[in-house]
Amino acid sequence: MATSKKYQDIISKDSQISSGSPDVHQLRPKEEKFGTLTRKTVGEKNLNKTNKTILLVGETGAGKSTLINTLFNYTMGVKFDDDIWFEIVEREKKSQSESQTSDVIVYEIFGFEDITLPFSLTIIDTPGFGDTGEIKHDVISQRLLDLFRSEDGVDEIDAVGLVMKASVNRLSDRLRYIFDSVTSLFGKDIEKNIVALMTHSDGIIPEDALTALEAANIKCAKDEENQPVHFLFNNRQNKQRTKKTKDALESAWNVTETGAEEFKDFLEKSKPQKLITTVEVMNARIRITACINNLQDRIQLIELKQNEIQQTEEALKKHEQEMKKNEEFTVDVDEVYKEKEPLDGGMWGWVFYEAAVTCNTCEENCHYPGCTMAWSPRDCEVMKDGRCTACTGKCPAEDHVKENWRYVNKTRRVKKTERLVTQKYEKNKVDHEQKMSLLENLQTEMEKLKAEKIQLLDEVYLHVEHLDRIALNVDSLSTYVHLDYLIEKMNERGKEKVQKLKEMAGRVDERTRTTMWYMYGALTAAGKAVKDALM
Repeated sequence: MATSKKYQDIISKDSQISSGSPDVHQLRPKEEKFGTLTRKTVGEKNLNKTNKTILLVGETGAGKSTLINTLFNYTMGVKFDDDIWFEIVEREKKSQSESQTSDVIVYEIFGFEDITLPFSLTIIDTPGFGDTGEIKHDVISQRLLDLFRSEDGVDEIDAVGLVMKASVNRLSDRLRYIFDSVTSLFGKDIEKNIVALMTHSDGIIPEDALTALEAANIKCAKDEENQPVHFLFNNRQNKQRTKKTKDALESAWNVTETGAEEFKDFLEKSKPQKLITTVEVMNARIRITACINNLQDRIQLIELKQNEIQQTEEALKKHEQEMKKNEEFTVDVDEVYKEKEPLDGGMWGWVFYEAAVTCNTCEENCHYPGCTMAWSPRDCEVMKDGRCTACTGKCPAEDHVKENWRYVNKTRRVKKTERLVTQKYEKNKVDHEQKMSLLENLQTEMEKLKAEKIQLLDEVYLHVEHLDRIALNVDSLSTYVHLDYLIEKMNERGKEKVQKLKEMAGRVDERTRTTMWYMYGALTAAGKAVKDALM
């Protein structure tokens, strides 16, 4: 048939899924792995042609795969009367409930410029974003960071498409979490490029869905009526046509074609956003989380040491007479020590991807949990200019290791003589210093620990403040789960900084907080324990 001849070249490279009206063909694009990502390409890139890049996010079942197929067919110029349909997204063999994946797939469509679109397309698909099945430590965010900073990746975005059903009248906890997570990855400069792509549409303005976006305060582009910019698509292009359904399916096709036309116009006018700020935001988030986790370990260590000192002071006061007589006695205290604890991380080649980056000099966890894809400590996001941003000494990367263990703070009940206690708390004194009493030494050590704790809190506060300045949406899970902890600890530092943190926490309404904790509990096995520890 004439239509088949029109697409003969591409048909010769695919496999037919079904015949009928329309014939449905599965494309076999060129596939390659780069880093942790997958790229699928149709056609050859022409450096003299403009390219537009779209990032799609949404729940499983929202219609992302069909939307990608739709954009491909539209790019090729496929019409309803051609009676043919191409699918670039490979059909899942598993059931939908089992098909969740954490892979980011980059689809490139070249060679059809000036047929329908004046540009080629790059579509970034994030299937399963926010899924509770396979995703730990926000792996999708890590994959996107890999994509945005890779030499073979993407350095600018023309549109972020929030894919949702047109029938939605309230954003579910999962959908809200997904959209919040995505917008929190970018800098403030991306807001005008974020649009809603409404699927399963009948062509009528989706007033309830638009209201739901507004109610959830999702940051996105706005039109002249101050409504979220949106485009409508139907999802029935590959449905088999009969005499009874042909007219309805043609009407559905027209809805999608109109939506594609309008989306094309938006892409032509939109200004691409460089991802320099986005990479900065992503790195800032990772460093903040790593810094706070490290901070919590160090504060815990300080508080355990303070408890040991307090126990020692109380015991010494009880034995004050024996001390005056220089008599031997013992005190029982919870002595603090560190231990290497094995992790149940998997391996990728010779590298542990669920492992901890630790500092040999400071004996601290610099990036745990969350260090999944760094091949070595030097590649880890907590390193900047060759030095660690998390550990106490800000040590060089070469002083670190990435292995399947981490440091943990522990205590053990021990008996100590007065001589051993004296040696421990005077070991750093120089000979010419006037010898203080043991109790005075203990108080000095306590003040030193208190000052160190305050310095740590100030350091992480600066991280959060920096993120607040550059991020489009700072009110995300990765920041929020730490705010209560910081507010509690910063009470020791005065009202001004505590007020700033409370303002940040106050931006998140109660429902969003509940959603964040729900998703945090679902996304991490230790979610409940962490929440209990921070609340």
